[in-house]
Amino acid sequence: MSTYTIQGQPLEVTVIGCTKLKDTEWISRQDPYVCLEYGSTKFRTTTCTDGGRNPTFQEKFVFSLIEGLREINVTVWNSNTVTYDDFIGNGKIQLAKVLAEGYDDSSWSLQTKTGRHAGEVRLILHFANANRPSSTFAPSAPPFHAPTPPQVSAYATMPLPHPTAYPPPSATPYASFQSPYPSYPPSSGAYQTSMYSSPYPSGYPPTSYPPPPSAYPPGPYPPPPQVSPFYPPGPYPGIYPPPQY
Repeated sequence: MSTYTIQGQPLEVTVIGCTKLKDTEWISRQDPYVCLEYGSTKFRTTTCTDGGRNPTFQEKFVFSLIEGLREINVTVWNSNTVTYDDFIGNGKIQLAKVLAEGYDDSSWSLQTKTGRHAGEVRLILHFANANRPSSTFAPSAPPFHAPTPPQVSAYATMPLPHPTAYPPPSATPYASFQSPYPSYPPSSGAYQTSMYSSPYPSGYPPTSYPPPPSAYPPGPYPPPPQVSPFYPPGPYPGIYPPPQY
C-alpha cells in the first residue's frame, strides 16, 4: 500500500490581482493589498497604490504543504496612512484541484463581514509533485493475472448438418447446386441436340391422306389426244400439208 503524503512539499501561489473590489474610499482611490494564510505561514503582497477596484500584484509565494490542510485563507485590505487599514473582503482557496492536477488558475470570490460580495481575487497555483509519490511503497506481492482461457472457435462446437439435407459446399456454390427438380430444358437424352433434327419419332408425321397414286407426278387431265406424226392437224381430212408427190 502506498504511503504517499503531501507533508512538507512546496506549493507555489502567485497573486495576479483583484477585480471589482468593494470601494472603501469616498474621495481618493483606495490602495489594496492581499494577505495569504496557510497554517502558521502568512504572506502579504506589496500595496498597490491607487489600485482602486482593480489592483494588480503579480507576486509569487511558496508554502510548505501540511497533510490534511487543503485550503488557504485570503484577505484583501485597503492601506491607510493615518487610520487603521480598511477590511475589503476575504475568502477561502481550495487546494483539491491543484493537488490532483498540479495546476489551477482561477478567480475566487471575496465576501464582506456581512456576507455580501466584495469582489474577486485571481491566483495561480502550481504543485510540481502532483500524483507523484515522494516516499517508498510498501512491498507487495506481484499482481495476479488470471490465466488466459484457450481460444476456441465459436464454430467448432456447432453440430454438423444432416448428411441428406443439403449438398456439400463447394468453391462455386452456384455451379454445383443440385436442384431437386428436373433441369430445364431436359438433357440430351430427351431431345435432339441439333436444332434442325426432327424432334418427333421416326413414324411421325404420318403418311398423307389419301395416299398418293403409285405414279408420281400424275398425268395431265384430260389426257391429250392421240399423238399424230403431223401436228397441228389441218382443217381438212387428210394430211396437211399434203405430201409432195
